[in-house]
Amino acid sequence: MLILDGTLPTGRPLPGERVLAARFGVSRGSIRDALRMLETIGLLETRHGQGTFPHELDVTRLVAPLASVLTSRHDLQEELLDVRRMFEPAVARAAAMRVTDEDLTDMQRILDTQRRKLKSGRSAIVEDTAFHAALARATRNRAVMRIMATLNDLLIESRTLTLKQKGRPEKSIEGHEAVVAALRRRDPDAAARAMHNHIEQIAELLERTRK
Repeated sequence: MLILDGTLPTGRPLPGERVLAARFGVSRGSIRDALRMLETIGLLETRHGQGTFPHELDVTRLVAPLASVLTSRHDLQEELLDVRRMFEPAVARAAAMRVTDEDLTDMQRILDTQRRKLKSGRSAIVEDTAFHAALARATRNRAVMRIMATLNDLLIESRTLTLKQKGRPEKSIEGHEAVVAALRRRDPDAAARAMHNHIEQIAELLERTRK
């Protein structure tokens, strides 16, 4: 996400493994594994004698391998949930810094429709998906929007399962509303926390469906 949002620009080498490990609170071995994976999919390039640099990347090249692997491997759904934990709070954080009044109006419209459908007993899976897409659009980052679109496609099955559970649709709206409230305040930390809490509620419900 730091590469996608420009925090780590393409013209500068990445910090060293020790610095990255301290920043993310993981081991240097984990950093090395992550760098190898990012280089494999083309997000990084190593220049001899200069270091490792973020790479200018066509969005389709980034998203296609992720979609291919996750679509064909149902045993990777737990990994997909981990992707959401890492990715979506960062999306909410970026959106809080860039969101416009028009974005907020769009998200509120989605929430209003979601609540009307809930009151009438109808499925609101379309609105659940649309909310996350609108949040990605608020980042003004095309790569983020494409990745979110891929995630939304892959999440249809899990959303269908969890939204059938008693109380889940209400929790979905509450989670979305908490994110929007933070966006209205332009509070990046609060937006990230709200999205993190929303995903953890989803994880708990998915765990119940497996028992």
